[in-house]
Amino acid sequence: MSENTDIKLVEAPDGISGAGFFATSFEKVIGLARKHSLWPLPFATSCCGIEYMATMGSNYDISRFGSERPSFSPRQADILMVMGTIAKKMGPVVKQVYEQMAEPRWVIAVGACASSGGIFDTYSVLQGIDRVVPVDVYVPGCPPRPEQILDGLMRVQELAENESLRRRNSPEYQALLASYNIK
Repeated sequence: MSENTDIKLVEAPDGISGAGFFATSFEKVIGLARKHSLWPLPFATSCCGIEYMATMGSNYDISRFGSERPSFSPRQADILMVMGTIAKKMGPVVKQVYEQMAEPRWVIAVGACASSGGIFDTYSVLQGIDRVVPVDVYVPGCPPRPEQILDGLMRVQELAENESLRRRNSPEYQALLASYNIK
C-alpha cells in the first residue's frame, strides 16, 4: 500500500511541546478554531452572486476553507459577504443584517458594485457598502473570479486567526462602530 504524502495538516500555533503534550496560549487556539470555521452569509443581488455560487462547486470547493455551510441567518454567520449592486433603499437592510450578527463578525465587499457602486454612478445606487457598514476585505472585479472570492475569504481567515480576543472591546473598535451609528 502506497503512502499518500500530499495531505497537508494545519500548522500548529507557536507553543511548547513535549512527550504527550502541547501547550500554547488560549488566544492562539481560539484564532486557529475561528480561522477554520467561518460561516458566510451571502447577500447577493447580481452577477457577483453567481461567481460566489461557483466557489461552492467541486472546481473551487469553498469547503476546503471551513466555509461549506452558508448561513442564511445572521445570528449564525461570521462573515457578511455583500455581492452585487446595493440600492440606497437596501442600505438599511444590509446594516440591520450586520447588526444582527454576533461578534466577532467580518464583512467582505465582493465586486466593483459592492465596493464602489461599480458602473452605476446614479442617485439610487449606494456607492460602496462601506457607507453603511465597516468593510474588512474588498474583492475587486466585475464580476470577480471565484479564485478572487476565495482569496478574499483567506484574507478574512488571516484576520480571524491573528485578531486579539480583546480587540472588539477596544475603544478604537467602539469608535469605528459609533462612526457608523452601530451599537
